[in-house]
Parts: sequence; C-alpha cells; structure tokens
Amino acid sequence: MSGGSSEGTPPLVQSLREHAGTGDLVLIVDDVPDNLAVLHDALDESGYAVLVATSGEQALQRAAQARPDIVLLDAMMPGIDGFEVARRLKADAATAHIPIVFMTGLTETEHLVAALEAGGVDYVTKPIKPKEVLARMNVHLQGARRARQAQQQAGQARNALDAFGYASFMVRMPEGRLVWQTALARELLQRYCGSSAPATPPAVLEWLRRHLPDAQQRQIEPPVLAIAQGAASLNLRLHQQAGQDEGGDDWLIIMREVSDAAVIEAMSLSLKLTAREAEVLYWVVKGKTNKDIGEILGASPATAKKHLERVYVKLGVETRTAAAGVAMKRIRELQPQFEL
Repeated sequence: MSGGSSEGTPPLVQSLREHAGTGDLVLIVDDVPDNLAVLHDALDESGYAVLVATSGEQALQRAAQARPDIVLLDAMMPGIDGFEVARRLKADAATAHIPIVFMTGLTETEHLVAALEAGGVDYVTKPIKPKEVLARMNVHLQGARRARQAQQQAGQARNALDAFGYASFMVRMPEGRLVWQTALARELLQRYCGSSAPATPPAVLEWLRRHLPDAQQRQIEPPVLAIAQGAASLNLRLHQQAGQDEGGDDWLIIMREVSDAAVIEAMSLSLKLTAREAEVLYWVVKGKTNKDIGEILGASPATAKKHLERVYVKLGVETRTAAAGVAMKRIRELQPQFEL
C-alpha cells in the first residue's frame, strides 16, 4: 500500500510525524548546509515533520527507515548524486511510491529530462524559493495523504475484525491487484483459492467487477461471496471503499471461514471459554446430550458435564437451555450465514 506506514518506523520518526501539524514527513537531501537550513525552517514553520540528509548514502538510509511522504532531492552531490538516489529509491518496492521533487541549478533541458527519467515527479530551480517549494510539494502530497488515510482506516478496521477471527484484504480496482492482506487472509486465500498476493483470486475479481457499479452508484451492498470447500465455506463481504490512489480505487474486503471449527474458535474467543468448553457448548447448541458429546470428543459423559458446569459459571446462567441461548445469539452475531 502506498503512503507512509507507521509499521517498522523508528519511534523518533513516528513522534515527529504525530506532532507535525500536517502529519506529512519530508526528507530534504542537500550537501549544502545553508540550503538545508532555509528549507528546514520554512517547512517546519508550515507544520511539516522534517528529516535531512547531506549525502546520497544518508538519503537512502533515511528513506528506507522513515518512509517519508515526499523527498526534496538535490540533483548534484558528490558521491552518489541525486539522479542515482532517485533510481535506487524507485527500484526498491518499499520506497518506489514516494514522490521525488528535484532541486537543481541546472536548467538545461537535458538535465531536467534526466531528473524526470530518474523518477522525479517535479523539479524546482535554485536558488530555492521556499514558497514555490511548498506549493509544488502540496500538489504531490495529496495522493500521499489519501493513501495514508486509507491505510489508517484499513488498519483500524483490520484490527477490529481480526479480534473476532475475521480476515481482511484490500484490492485496487480496476487493476484488480491485491495490495495488502492480513496473515489470516493470506492463509485462507491460499487454502481456498490457491492464490497469493499480488494476484486476486479470479472468483473474487469476477464478483467485484459484477457488483462494484451498484456499490458505487446506488450504494447497494453486494451479496456475500461464498467459496465452498467440503463442509466448510469461505464467506467474503465488501466492507467499504478504503481510499483512492493514482492507480484506481481501493476496496476493503472482509472474510470469514464458516465451519464447525471456525464457529467453535469464535465462541471460545468471544465468550472467553477454553477450547474444550467451547466445543462442549457448540454440541449443546446442536442438541446433543452429554453422552453424545462424550462420544464425539472421546471423553466420558461425566467429563462433558463438568465442562458444561464451568460454562454455566462463565456465562452467568444455570441451565443447558440458557447456555445454548447465549451461544446461539453470539453465533448469529458473528456468523449470520451459519446454519445452526
């Protein structure tokens, strides 16, 4: 996903970003201290978080560590010059999305073309005029801000959903590329669809292309996509449009495995039961007696009864029927498609 991520960002850099007025992190690269000072002060006063580098080597290190939202890059430096720095940043998937604005005293067409060919999106000429730099930066930061907002929204949704056993992933349309996924999503998509990022499973792509027009134009939620595998099913639901990028619109999809094992795990997590207690309660919901449950679990009816008594205490109920009622309500909340 493009945009600055807080994952793996050093604490100092994250603190800078959080306390910046705009939330944007700018990396200035110039071997002349006076140039750095002028730009640093102007950007700082305008609410940007600022990092500096005085050489090409430092620039590559800072960019890799901090993932800035934009780079202001001096073209002519000793050692690794700005053109080579830009080429290396664009060659690295982790930094390829970062817009680069060249700062150059070279105004000949061939040098400006070289800057753009190296990966620059824009350039400003020296001597630097801070207001001009700010204006140019703002244009190119719009995309970075949208991407960062989408990533934050997706991260919040992902954390909330994962806590209840959901998996989530994001697809960029119309390209159809899977741009990020949770660990659980990776495992489920591989198991049910035999696919891995950046490829989006064909069934998911067909579902998106068929139903996205209604989702966008008429605000109609698409039907759940169910991918069956034996007695289990992987159910996918379009959650929300998570943002826009130059390559298209990003869509957040959540999915959940619907099976006996998945329901038991969800009950265990949401009702704070042990795995065995959740198993016993599940079979109670299915109408099984203690003798039946003992046979299913390879235990005695007395053991099943002891587990069920602990379930009563944890759920604050006194009867088998009441415990089943609590469980059925929770199952319907977590997996409405599951048939009891």
